[in-house]
Amino acid sequence: MAQEFVNSKIQPGKVVVFIKPTCPYCRRTQELLSELPFKQGALEFVDITATSDISKIQDYLETLTGARTVPRVFIGKDCIGGCSDLVEMHQRGELLKRLNEIGALQ
Repeated sequence: MAQEFVNSKIQPGKVVVFIKPTCPYCRRTQELLSELPFKQGALEFVDITATSDISKIQDYLETLTGARTVPRVFIGKDCIGGCSDLVEMHQRGELLKRLNEIGALQ
């Protein structure tokens, strides 16, 4: 169930972030990404606390990415890590480049 749920969210041409709403790093990630001009439907925040399988989802994220912490940020099919990884990528100018490469921006 958790594996199918996570895999159904991760798609080429889309940014998906697995979050918990009370997490300050998740909120920072949401703030940063929400400032960017995404195409309709190209950005999704998935609140894992809204499911009954929080622990199983985090276990699968660990299998998939090497970490079970949130946020877990996927650009297309690639996990780029968490909040600090996203912020560093943005500061280096790589984030916009990657988002344009997958066609996620307007």
